[in-house]
Amino acid sequence: MTVTPQKPENIESPSQPGSQFDWKNCWYPVTFIQDFPSDRPYSFSIYGEPLVLFKDQTGKIICLQDRCPHRAAKLSDGQVIEGKIECLYHGWQFGTQGNCLHIPQLPDTAQIPKAACVPSFVVVEHQGIIWVWFGESEKADPQQIPTVPDLDQPGLFRVDTVTDLPFDQTYLVENFLDPAHVFISHDQTEYKIKREDAQPLEMEVMSVSIAGFKGEYRKLGNPQLPWNNVEFIAPYLVTYRFGSLTAFALYAVPLTPGRSRVLARRLGNFYDWMFKLKPRWLEHLRQNKVFEEDLYFIQAQEAYINQSSQTIKDTYLPLKTSDMLLMEHRKWLDQFGANLPHYQGYSTHKRTHSSVEVDLSNRFLRHTQICSSCNRAYHTTQKVKQISVAVAIGLAAIGIISDGYLSILTVSTALLAVIIAILAQQLKTHFEI
Repeated sequence: MTVTPQKPENIESPSQPGSQFDWKNCWYPVTFIQDFPSDRPYSFSIYGEPLVLFKDQTGKIICLQDRCPHRAAKLSDGQVIEGKIECLYHGWQFGTQGNCLHIPQLPDTAQIPKAACVPSFVVVEHQGIIWVWFGESEKADPQQIPTVPDLDQPGLFRVDTVTDLPFDQTYLVENFLDPAHVFISHDQTEYKIKREDAQPLEMEVMSVSIAGFKGEYRKLGNPQLPWNNVEFIAPYLVTYRFGSLTAFALYAVPLTPGRSRVLARRLGNFYDWMFKLKPRWLEHLRQNKVFEEDLYFIQAQEAYINQSSQTIKDTYLPLKTSDMLLMEHRKWLDQFGANLPHYQGYSTHKRTHSSVEVDLSNRFLRHTQICSSCNRAYHTTQKVKQISVAVAIGLAAIGIISDGYLSILTVSTALLAVIIAILAQQLKTHFEI
């Protein structure tokens, strides 16, 4: 059974003026504020455009193009000195508006060239996320940032996770809009999810516009069940609302062709005390396992479609009882996404290949190095292992030269230190693999 959803009446025609999504004049999430390092430049990209964040002397976050106008070196490879970002190559320094403030190679009496500047972008902190406006600064309106109202509820439990993934952003959104796969792919990994509960779903698309679309789903054949609401806010946000509360807010950030970032927010007032007491890094280990359970499937999908030069329409065999929402996203790209730098729609596409290959082959590269909680836990396990090994060696030496009870005590303690070192190493590998 293929998907042939009835088109809602309020769909805008691509032939109308301004009916293509304006991807530049748009807010993009970069990372969670708690994961942003305050003491060094932070490199990222939007649709392949390299950007860098850093803090000025007042603590305000600044965003510049990640390219020195001198010899095209990456500013993010440099350092922050007294609120200015300094290029590592020749020491040129740039201020908050991208203006060059110091060139060591120029005499003190010489003027800094007017062309020695870097494009800057508007930055806003909102709901715990750093947002960048990619378009014209005078059009930047913080009111246009997609807001999750439930985040402001008192007593709401929330876990935020950031992870980079080695496939295109449109495949990540597709994955977000696929509730049917959860019961199979994430059996026993997701909270209270079992493969025995996989079943056909009743799905509806309620409205479609240039801003995205709204849909709903529930188990098929039981009209007494409430609908679960799903919303796609172009070009990157998917939210799930169960009952009166948003349960998931999933941001799929388009970094480069073949590379995307997920900012996942798990919300709820229904989690038990054990779940709430878990350290953030421990929940991240589980959450990353969820991402990794889909990772190779999605990579294989994308690789096949790109290599075969086929479209989604030529390749997929979608079902009305599982795939309607994700297919609506692909059709939204056909209708409104022609201006996007790269995308894969249902019957159309704009495929490009990144000139810079980024290694995302393990969990450390995908997550640990960009997550403050896991990075801190990772380095703590390293220190615990090193200290435990040193203590074990020292105690073993003392035990060898000691006699009687002291020898037994020191050797036993040395063995305990060895066990701690082994456990620390085992935990450390979970942040790496």
